[in-house]
Amino acid sequence: MSDTDLIGTAVPDENKLIAERREKLKALREQSIAFPNDFKVDCFAGDLQVEFEDKQQHTAEAIEALARRVKVAGRIVLKRVQGKVSFVQMQDFSGRIQLFVHAGTVGDVYEAFKSWDVGDIVGAEGVLMRTKTGELSIKVDVLRLLTKSLRPLPDKFHGLADVEQRYRQRYVDLIVTEEARRTFALRSKIIGFMRKWLEAAPRRFMEVETPMMHIIPGGATARPFVTHHNALDMDLYLRVAPELYLKRLVVGGFDRVYEINRNFRNEGVSTRHNPEFTMLELYQAYATYHEIMDLTEAVIRDTAKNVLGTTQLVWESASIDVGPAFRRWRMEDAVLELNPEIKREELRDREAMTAHARHLGVQVKPGYGWGKLLLEIFEKTVEHTLVQPTFIIDHPVEVSPLARENDTDKGITDRFELFIHGKELANGFSELNDPEDQAARFQAQVDAKDSGDDEAMHFDADYIRALEVGLPPTGGLGIGIDRLVMLLTNSSSIRDVLLFPYMRPEA
Repeated sequence: MSDTDLIGTAVPDENKLIAERREKLKALREQSIAFPNDFKVDCFAGDLQVEFEDKQQHTAEAIEALARRVKVAGRIVLKRVQGKVSFVQMQDFSGRIQLFVHAGTVGDVYEAFKSWDVGDIVGAEGVLMRTKTGELSIKVDVLRLLTKSLRPLPDKFHGLADVEQRYRQRYVDLIVTEEARRTFALRSKIIGFMRKWLEAAPRRFMEVETPMMHIIPGGATARPFVTHHNALDMDLYLRVAPELYLKRLVVGGFDRVYEINRNFRNEGVSTRHNPEFTMLELYQAYATYHEIMDLTEAVIRDTAKNVLGTTQLVWESASIDVGPAFRRWRMEDAVLELNPEIKREELRDREAMTAHARHLGVQVKPGYGWGKLLLEIFEKTVEHTLVQPTFIIDHPVEVSPLARENDTDKGITDRFELFIHGKELANGFSELNDPEDQAARFQAQVDAKDSGDDEAMHFDADYIRALEVGLPPTGGLGIGIDRLVMLLTNSSSIRDVLLFPYMRPEA
């Protein structure tokens, strides 16, 4: 059995097969018929399958009576030659359909067709039919080779090395892995639905675009990538977050804005992290973090209902339901419940929290205050336990440099993070709109950077100037699109939901 038979066979000598295919391409060039560009399609495989899926209504006789003529194009993914009759599975972006190829119908091209390979891209014209086995097919009378594939397709990817090959050669993965095609089709639908949801009444958010190269990195505590502008001879930073620019727009009178954007953070690579990733960030004037939590919960629930048809999900074997109201749990209460040895009166005592952190194996740096220690203990002992959707609310000021301090509980901000299955999916808060308070917090971040914190923020004087013009009371939100897609597609690695994840260069 040669590589022209079907995906599922081993490739014994890839170099030999590539050489054979190059010879076939050479012959096509000599005939001046290589890579034609004049074939036009009028329908798609998947659409035809849906249209004629009712076999009781669309019997073989009924389809024959229609005499429906179609033009399709796609890649050969299976080929069986049986004398003067051949069966081909052709795949386009929408799905697959069978081509019924008879020597007496296609004429002289049949002999050439027998040497075409799995992976070749073909155009086919003919009349719809249903075979004796009930499969919708096209009885082909015009068949053309549109693209000669020089490399044989693999049967499937398996094993650690081949998993990396899936990411490196996503173009091949998409051809041979149905689940990969489904995941990225769902990703597109998820983002498309969220855009429509945000822009629809009564929400009426407006999509905007903000710079991806910043003079001052800001909007998140993260280490930025540095680039250089040659003409201006100055360093620039790739965006770590669009937050400060979006809030400038709220100052300017656009009360409800959002951006679905690429962010870049110079951090490690893991199943949850990629140096570039997609975020939804939005800002709503005259909203508190309570309204933003309501919005976050609603957009996730409605996206699941609309795209998947259900709120009951499975993520890495965990059963998760985004239908019921999400739990809202204060960070201090969560730490106390999971760490009964800590007393409530110790939570804001740096010396006591340092002792508890060290006992738990948490690294304590000299610049850590009680707020940072509380967060570190939370991440160590609580975060991984949060399987069902949970808002962790009321974060310390120390770790929330852009969030509004609570009016009655000093040292705590009106901030939340959403966790599902131990992973953070969203972050939001009532925005800090006091320019003097914000300036002091920026200065504290500068001091932390001077003390060795590579992720601390810079001082953004223009943003302070914008706040001095006046930012209305505002609520903000960031949702990690990649992690949300992981949840909705039951993917265990962020690389499975990024078409082209970061990879080390091949040797």
